[in-house]
Amino acid sequence: MTLTQSTTTTVEQSLPDVERAAHHARGFLEALGVDLSGPARRQSPMRMATAYLEMMSSDPFEMTTFDNDEGYAELVLMTDIPVQSLCEHHFLPFTGVAHVGYVPADRLVGLSKLARTVETFAHRPQTQENLTQQIADHLTAALAPRGVGVVIEAEHTCMSLRGVRTSGARTRTSAFTGDLRAAAARAEFLAALN
Repeated sequence: MTLTQSTTTTVEQSLPDVERAAHHARGFLEALGVDLSGPARRQSPMRMATAYLEMMSSDPFEMTTFDNDEGYAELVLMTDIPVQSLCEHHFLPFTGVAHVGYVPADRLVGLSKLARTVETFAHRPQTQENLTQQIADHLTAALAPRGVGVVIEAEHTCMSLRGVRTSGARTRTSAFTGDLRAAAARAEFLAALN
């Protein structure tokens, strides 16, 4: 199973059809009254289709791990990993940062794989809450660590560009597993973010 699939399902997804998506984007824009006849907008449906494809695609990768030969048993924390995802309710972007950490057991992970995990799970339509939990669950399954912590802070354009139009408001979600669920360990993780 590749990381672009859910770790809990094996539902087959069809391959993207950018031409068909551009055709439907044209219909969508025209139904909203957008004039696509001018030179600046003639290619907009294709641009829109490829932009959404890019936002919902990520490259597969191997989760590189190493033996924990020295028995390192303290928090490993990577902060400020960029997050770009799509709200599954309005298909508008939410962006921010993820802070991902784990307390190793028998395996250590290549540090870049923490950022790759965030990127992979972020590149699909979803809620921020689900994204946070998916990252924690995947790292727990891949590493079998003593604990995992994930905190995501993001601004949602579905709230800042429409509806209440509250610009600058950020949402923080968290997921903790294993040893990091304990109050003292969770407090250490959150304190390290400041």
